[in-house]
Amino acid sequence: MTGRDDIILEMLSESGVVLNKRGLEINLQREEADISYSTLQRRLPKLEDAGLIEEVVEQGAWYAITEEGEAYLEGEADLRDTDDPDGS
Repeated sequence: MTGRDDIILEMLSESGVVLNKRGLEINLQREEADISYSTLQRRLPKLEDAGLIEEVVEQGAWYAITEEGEAYLEGEADLRDTDDPDGS
């Protein structure tokens, strides 16, 4: 996992809402996080594959954090070494 993944997970966790990619992008910009839409397009599938987020609406791809994602944020799971080295 990457530092940007942590920011994405924190946004979903702290907001407690389900967001699509555009909603995430807008809210991350409002928080002055340096995460582009293209980064979200790359990272969300990886977070989903890792079980940290889930797609809750198939049309339009809306995402929510999972219990495993919450555990990761709380330091109960370390997944940093499971990602590719370039963080993409």
